[in-house]
Parts: sequence; structure tokens; C-alpha cells
Amino acid sequence: MELKEKLGVGKTLLKFEIPEITSNSGNQILESIGKEKLQSLDKSIKDIKTLISERETLSKKFIQEGEEVKTEMNNFLLENENVKGMEKTDLIKEKNSIRNKKIEISELQLKEKIDCWKDVALLKKELRENEKQFSEKQSRMDELNKLLEED
Repeated sequence: MELKEKLGVGKTLLKFEIPEITSNSGNQILESIGKEKLQSLDKSIKDIKTLISERETLSKKFIQEGEEVKTEMNNFLLENENVKGMEKTDLIKEKNSIRNKKIEISELQLKEKIDCWKDVALLKKELRENEKQFSEKQSRMDELNKLLEED
């Protein structure tokens, strides 16, 4: 019996208060939820734009470094064109080997250009999707705010 009294079993619950939801508190809750989602999307959009820029910069550096290596190879070939002490067949083999390396570098540069284009295209697709979501959520927020202001 003491346990029932301590727990308040059998007594009426008159002391509980029902919280009143005012239109201002509802507006604030909706705004805070909407702002968080918009801020998250905005951050995502900025991150994607940064990734696009960094990917393009990386690709340009890669291609530029490849051009520098090919220029060094050309200079090496020109400097050693009339090397004495080597047989012509060995010299031709070395020149062909260097030319093959230049071709490989050119192929890598071409592959990099294609990979960069693909990566940027995927990032831009994701960017468009996020921008679309952002604008939809922004317009919904604006409409909700107008509706809540009318009440």
C-alpha cells in the first residue's frame, strides 16, 4: 500500500500542464529545420564547386609537367645528336626509346584530359542536383513563411 501511495497510483493527474504551441514557436521550429537543410545544401554546393576547381587545376598541372618532361627529352636529343663514341645503331635505339617515352607521356596526357572531363562532368551533375534541391527547398521555405505570416 505504501508503494502505491509513493507512486501516486490512484490519484488524479491534475498538475500536468499542456504546453501551448504558439504560432511564433511553430514558425521558429520550421525555420530552424529549414535553415539547417539549406545551410547543409549550400555547404555541399560550395564543396562541389571547390572540387571542380581543384580537379581542373590538378589536370592542368599534370599536363604542364608532361610537356616539361617532353621538352627536356627534346633538348636531350638535340644536345646528344652528334655524340661521338657511340655506334649509330645504339644512338638510333636510344632516340627511338626516348621518342616512345614521349608518345607514352602524350597518351597519359590525353587520358588525363578525358578523365578530368569525366570527373568534372560527374561533379557538375551532382552540383546541378544539389542546386535544384536547394532552390526547391528555398522556395518551399518562402511559401511556408508566407503562409505562417498570413495566420
